Amino acid sequence: MMMEEDLKLIIPGEVRVRIAPSPTGHLHIGTARTALFNYLFAKKHEGSFILRIEDTDVERSKKEWEQEIMEGLKWLGIEWSEGPDIGGDYGPYRQSERREIYSRYIQKLLKEDKAYYCFCSKEELESQKQYQMSIGEPPRYSGKCRNLSPQKVKEYLKAKKPFIIRFKTPSKKIVFQDMIRGKIEFDTTLFGDFCIAKSLTDPLYNLACVIDDFEMKITHVIRGEDHIPNTPKQILFQEALGFPQPKFAHLPLILGPDRSKLSKRHGATSIAEYRKDGYLAEALTNFIALLSWNPGTEREVFSMPSLIKEFSIEKIQKSGAIFNITKLDWMNGFYIRQKSPEKLTEYCIPYLVEKNLIESAFEAEGLPGQFYKIIETGEKISLKRLEKIISLYQERLKKLSEIPELTHFFFKGKLEYDKESLRWKDTEDKEIKNILKKLKKILSKIKSENWTEKNLTNILMAEADKIGDRGKILWPLRISLTGEKASAGPFEVATVLGKEKTLERLDQAYDIL
Repeated sequence: MMMEEDLKLIIPGEVRVRIAPSPTGHLHIGTARTALFNYLFAKKHEGSFILRIEDTDVERSKKEWEQEIMEGLKWLGIEWSEGPDIGGDYGPYRQSERREIYSRYIQKLLKEDKAYYCFCSKEELESQKQYQMSIGEPPRYSGKCRNLSPQKVKEYLKAKKPFIIRFKTPSKKIVFQDMIRGKIEFDTTLFGDFCIAKSLTDPLYNLACVIDDFEMKITHVIRGEDHIPNTPKQILFQEALGFPQPKFAHLPLILGPDRSKLSKRHGATSIAEYRKDGYLAEALTNFIALLSWNPGTEREVFSMPSLIKEFSIEKIQKSGAIFNITKLDWMNGFYIRQKSPEKLTEYCIPYLVEKNLIESAFEAEGLPGQFYKIIETGEKISLKRLEKIISLYQERLKKLSEIPELTHFFFKGKLEYDKESLRWKDTEDKEIKNILKKLKKILSKIKSENWTEKNLTNILMAEADKIGDRGKILWPLRISLTGEKASAGPFEVATVLGKEKTLERLDQAYDIL
């Protein structure tokens, strides 16, 4: 765990941390959490948060993934002070643009006899690996090329014999103090001489990472616990190259409900998927922050400024964090309820457009404000009316993508449902017809200016109470207006539909019977 002396060594303004994603796929929840914790740590200590793109995997790295990662982080509210898009004093910030820097350090290791060329074929290495495993030994390089003469190396290089570059691993114990986990120890004899580069300009992850962290003056490396096995190798490089050792903090894994590592089989794992599904950025950020970080109180709702204020590494747990989708839905619903009707409608409209319920905004000649076209009926619907529709479900929404299913009946010309849906308990068809006729007669007499939720409630509830069973009135009214057994209240719906549309739907219900 983080020691008190570690805290005292953190000098405000001198902290430099980084996130270094590979642009080979979507921005994963785990990467986003790592980025968030680094960002919070930097902000807490008035330091710098750096974005570095690890794109040395040329075949799998793509610009579109890099762009999505950057957009996803910004959407979450995570801004960097240095990076590939804004530059900085220690760039370039893409590994693919740093090959000359890597070459300088690789040649230094070779020159100082701390690394060497290995010309063993893949077949040789695989055969050796299989043999070692068959006798119960951990696979490691035999050291065959470790002591090749300089003349032999020159001969092989001149003949363009394929090679990799290996590190001469010293036999020793590597001990480091993890800010979350405390003392961690490794025996380097288990590694053997491992590969550090495929060429003079093409280092593997561990070496490139160490060089970049040194060149960018990184003071604290905060990353996932899956990087713990990389740490002793990186410390070996730091020692070999005379680099200072940054402080390490390894975050616990994010786990699925079955306590296995979070993966696709548990559901969505990328920020883009959650964004598309209608989760708000502030809800997702708040939720991610609580995956292994415990503020020490019962409080669960945190804005970004309050996260920065409250965050501390010593409150990060060692054990894995369970990704609880039910809690995320609750938190997203909470943030949805804090939105103004105008802002919530702005967020929901794209989902209605995507489901072909309405067309995008246009200006209606002679009418003020924005309008949308209802695709099925061709009617114009104002932005204000959309706000009223969506506001009906603000208390019920868990995510924005639910809005089309909840409100679709507002955008229909004719609803489709069977007559059994109109039946309350064992009510006869004739009685339902009489109730529908009574409803129409009562509602027809209400003037348009009195068509309010309060007035409709008072009038129809009084009628329902006369019958003695409110369901006989309210149930067929709800089904007539929505076609749904679960919806917003029928008085709320009727208010938003308006008098004309409400009477029209009562007629449709009568015809269905």
